[in-house]
Amino acid sequence: MKEGLLLFAYRDCVFRVPDEVQPPKAGSLFFCRHVAATAGERVLEIGAGMGLTAVLLARAGARVVATDVVPEAVAAIGTNAALNGVTVDARHGDAYEPVAGERFDLICANLPQMPTPPGRERKDAVAAADNGGHDGWEIIDRVLDGARDHLVPRGRILFSIFAFLGRKRALARLTALGLTPSIVASEVQGFPRIGYERLEHLRSVDAEGTIPVHALPETVERFIVQGRLA
Repeated sequence: MKEGLLLFAYRDCVFRVPDEVQPPKAGSLFFCRHVAATAGERVLEIGAGMGLTAVLLARAGARVVATDVVPEAVAAIGTNAALNGVTVDARHGDAYEPVAGERFDLICANLPQMPTPPGRERKDAVAAADNGGHDGWEIIDRVLDGARDHLVPRGRILFSIFAFLGRKRALARLTALGLTPSIVASEVQGFPRIGYERLEHLRSVDAEGTIPVHALPETVERFIVQGRLA
């Protein structure tokens, strides 16, 4: 075994986690517990990381395309699919670039969404995995904007958000795009450590008032949000 190799076991699967890719955290596990596809459905996962959700969906019989901007993540997706006896079409690229002209029954994305104060942006892969732009919506917005062009009729997009990004904003955003919105699941989790480092900035973009003003938050609610095409 390679020295320092990190392995992650979940749902009777084993995953290799390369140094350049974050291991699954509470948000990743919450996300994959609530993403489902039926056998034969065509699925796109954007920002698939090491391929946790993609592999689980492939095990359920979905035909999965998984993309990531980190080359090491794309390699890990292929390795982890093979380790678990499934096929995942792993592609390198940003958002919908690797799937131009293609359509899917399900688009799913657990994207970087931590609001980042001005001057705190970094380009390395570890920092980029948390950087959601000024208000946390930068990458999510780009993925939502392209969804209609990549969904089949009655297709759906599924994504996660922290409560401080705005539940009402998420539902209104999907409605404005012509998608029928719903909350699929919610879960209360420990407040993210990086959030304490950016607490005043988070309060400044928390339009729906989910973070206490005069106390340190201990928890945060997370949502799985769905938009369905008519």
